[in-house]
Amino acid sequence: MEHVHCRLETKDLWDKFHDLGTEMIITKTGRRMFPTLRVSFSGLDPDQKYLVLMDIIPVDNKRYRYAYHRSSWLVAGKADPPLPNRYHVHPDSPFTGDQLQKQTVSFEKLKLTNNMMDKTGHVILNSMHKYQPRIHIVKKKESTPCQGSFTSLDAEEYRTFVFPESVFIAVTAYQNQLITKLKIDSNPFAKGFRDSTRLTDFDSEGQLFRLTFPLIFDRIFYD
Repeated sequence: MEHVHCRLETKDLWDKFHDLGTEMIITKTGRRMFPTLRVSFSGLDPDQKYLVLMDIIPVDNKRYRYAYHRSSWLVAGKADPPLPNRYHVHPDSPFTGDQLQKQTVSFEKLKLTNNMMDKTGHVILNSMHKYQPRIHIVKKKESTPCQGSFTSLDAEEYRTFVFPESVFIAVTAYQNQLITKLKIDSNPFAKGFRDSTRLTDFDSEGQLFRLTFPLIFDRIFYD
């Protein structure tokens, strides 16, 4: 697997969010990520079958808070107890190496939740904690399950790819107004709000916009 390479698509967009401090909304029912994690692969055996998995792990053992007067994230204390890690198999797996090298793999359907009792397979995260998504490509063997929950990759032949620009903080409402604006400007489903004169009215209110958007508008884009 040492010849396998993975490329993060829409890297320029991820970089823009990373520069501001990416935030991802989490809800009880689950919320899709934006930007979406999309990757492409090269260096694969065309006839070999592969599974593509994603998980999201804590970056550190800290909890964060947003300081509005400084427009920055600060450490607020020790992290909440760690949650069970879930590997999410891409629903189109397994792929042949030939198929994978001709397409982009998107985890657009993956959702983030803060429901600790979730049974639907969403990614369970703690609010105000920092996380790193990871992509895993697994060489499929006879004993390798195609779907379902992986609890460990120890018995598999695999390679893991980490993109530091995809780090984010999980929130229940956006804290940084610049993140809110960038989400609207970058999301193709938000065109109606970009074109609306109401957007300017909300934006002029600043704090009201930040509070209103996550509770109402954002739900339309990602649920």
